[in-house]
Amino acid sequence: MNSSAPSSTTSGLHAPQGRRTDIRNIAIIAHVDHGKTTLVDAVLRQTHVHRKIDDMGERIMDSMDQERERGITIRAKNASVTYKGVKINIVDTPGHADFGGEVERTLRMVDGVLILVDAKEGPMPQTTFVLRKALALGHKAIVVINKIDRPDAVIDDVVNRTFDLFVHLGATDEQLDFPIVYTSAIKGVATLDLKQPGTEISPLLETILDKIPAPAINADAPFQLLVLALAQDSYKGKMGIGKIQSGSIARRQNVVTLTKDGGQVPGKISDLAVFSGLERTDVETAEAGEIIALSGLEEVNIGDTIADPTNPVALPRVTIDEPTVQMTFSVNNSPFAGRDGKYLTSRHLRERLFKELETNVSLRVQETDSADRFLVAGRGELHLGVLIEQMRREGYELQISQPEVILHREGDTVTEPFEELTIQVPSEYQGPVIEEIGKRRGELRHMKLVHSEGTASEMHIEYHIPTRGIIGLKNILLAKTRGTIILHHVFSGYAPADEKALLVAPHGSLVAFEAGTSTAYALFMTQERGELFIGASVEVYQGMVVGQNSRDEDLDVNVCKQKQLSNMRAAGTDEALVLTPPREMSLEFAMEYIGQDELVEVTPKYLRLRKRLLNPDDRRKAKKSSK
Repeated sequence: MNSSAPSSTTSGLHAPQGRRTDIRNIAIIAHVDHGKTTLVDAVLRQTHVHRKIDDMGERIMDSMDQERERGITIRAKNASVTYKGVKINIVDTPGHADFGGEVERTLRMVDGVLILVDAKEGPMPQTTFVLRKALALGHKAIVVINKIDRPDAVIDDVVNRTFDLFVHLGATDEQLDFPIVYTSAIKGVATLDLKQPGTEISPLLETILDKIPAPAINADAPFQLLVLALAQDSYKGKMGIGKIQSGSIARRQNVVTLTKDGGQVPGKISDLAVFSGLERTDVETAEAGEIIALSGLEEVNIGDTIADPTNPVALPRVTIDEPTVQMTFSVNNSPFAGRDGKYLTSRHLRERLFKELETNVSLRVQETDSADRFLVAGRGELHLGVLIEQMRREGYELQISQPEVILHREGDTVTEPFEELTIQVPSEYQGPVIEEIGKRRGELRHMKLVHSEGTASEMHIEYHIPTRGIIGLKNILLAKTRGTIILHHVFSGYAPADEKALLVAPHGSLVAFEAGTSTAYALFMTQERGELFIGASVEVYQGMVVGQNSRDEDLDVNVCKQKQLSNMRAAGTDEALVLTPPREMSLEFAMEYIGQDELVEVTPKYLRLRKRLLNPDDRRKAKKSSK
């Protein structure tokens, strides 16, 4: 890779050592909500990459609706800026471990990383997850301490904890000698010295040019590119994205795609583009070290190598961690099926899931013995939840089952996935939290009391816990702490399965006994039995879950019962009924709530919980036969 390169080319100078000095390729990695996308915004604004950038709002790189709504990055995205004649290709990566497949691919595309750390919270579990991947690839890191303007910032402590994290992850001496930049992304300022407040973002850009190595290239070798992302263009079709490892490429050039199974598919590059600002710009040629998007190869997939047909040599494929959670996706067969969806059949469902596999490399889809049901595995509940939400927005109707962990068998040993769970909670609520996690076989690793000026003391608690103990945990702890808890978890690895069952109390559901429209009178009589999920004037069907019973057993209820009117009772007396507002139904809550005998009915307009067996007699027979 380090052979000498020509002294000049049409697109920039090459250093004699085989590095292209006019380009830097970096990824920005951080924990959720540490300001990663906001920092990218500041860089884009101050380098004036777009005339209308001020009209584009905040978090410009978060282009998916779900990213803006959830406040997280889901898909890695490319942009570029030019500073002092050097093009800096920036990749904004997801901070959540459920989207680790995006992170792993992205890090193969760059030569260094910015690790962004909150000036109060310090390095968090998902920072650890992404940094471990970056260090293993040998990347040099720049540490960016963000939000230095926070009144509760503890910058020195955060720097020490970050250094300890690098040591813990086995960083080399060179990687440990990381530069530190202090920023306030929201204000768009950076500085290398806290005693000299910054006025713009340029100190960060200067550090990138000085500390991030230029891409190593072999300009004279045959063309090689590893496809690490896919994009869909309405005019150009499927586009493969990656960094040119060696050689050069031109539009209309013949190439060969080296596939996973060792096959060689010939093709021709119809269009070639590089990233310029927030957009892709068409070019005629591109050289080693540049991140490009090319089209014309309809059969290309992530992990394939695109190479010169005269000397086709495959690059090592990207390795992706295996999924840990699975659930079934099936055709919606409820009494209300087909009312508001556009795609309803098993053929639609199958095509959509297998199309998702092209770009979502962490996902696995397996056909079952039923043509109407598919087993879908992902990196976590959030990973699968984002896919389900995207499908319902596209017009799909489907039913999903309770998430289950994927067990591995190694000889006589059964292993299950474990996670590192980090919790911050006001100290007054630590008792219920510790009790609940203890029931779920969580092993306490670290506990620290954190004092902040002007705020109540908080407990910082770290656990090692089975992934199955995480399922359903968030909603329970939010209820027990009145919404004051902050919890994050990241996949740790597989370990021998804990034979002891989780001591989680089973929930009981309130199940509609007959079809009809719910009435205020019936709901008023039912609400003392537990928490309702529906309000008045809602259509229900037999077997639909309308609430959670206060006891741990199912209860059939009639929520459609009408008040009998007589000379002694007038209809107007209904106005005196006071109904407790129903629980707002979100996809995350529904996925965590359902039991083994329940399903979530997902349509573009509605989320409904239901029993697998709608008829109460059938459920009673099934219960007897299982004993």
